[in-house]
Amino acid sequence: MSAALHLARPADLDRLLALSAACHAELGIDRAAEQQRDGIAPLLEGLPQGAIYLIGPARAPLGYIVLSFGWSLPLAGLEARIEELYIRPPVRGRGIATEVLGSLPRALGAAGVKAIQLHLDSAADRNRDLFARARFREEEGTRVMSRKL
Repeated sequence: MSAALHLARPADLDRLLALSAACHAELGIDRAAEQQRDGIAPLLEGLPQGAIYLIGPARAPLGYIVLSFGWSLPLAGLEARIEELYIRPPVRGRGIATEVLGSLPRALGAAGVKAIQLHLDSAADRNRDLFARARFREEEGTRVMSRKL
């Protein structure tokens, strides 16, 4: 089974909304359909702060990965952050996420991205081994704090 990555476009919105709704239902995240659409649509239209890739066949994706981009002073360049990585439950355990995490650094590195990060929350903790196998390392003493505006 191929985990090829395809940059999502506006025509993929309905497929992504269905996948996102399934992901959020599984994680217990309560988001209105309008809020999901407002979060996804600008990325499909080329908003430079992020991107969404469909995983597998573009017409019948196996999942998706959402990335946001920001400038890192220590790295003197762009840094990507994995916001969501979702694989449909029936195809999990087949190495798809591992393949995605293996090909993503090559694709982003070729585009000038210096690092990929993710924040392990309670939902991602169960995937810690997956990310560790993909050579992601926890940075000692880091904590994430935020303020919603």
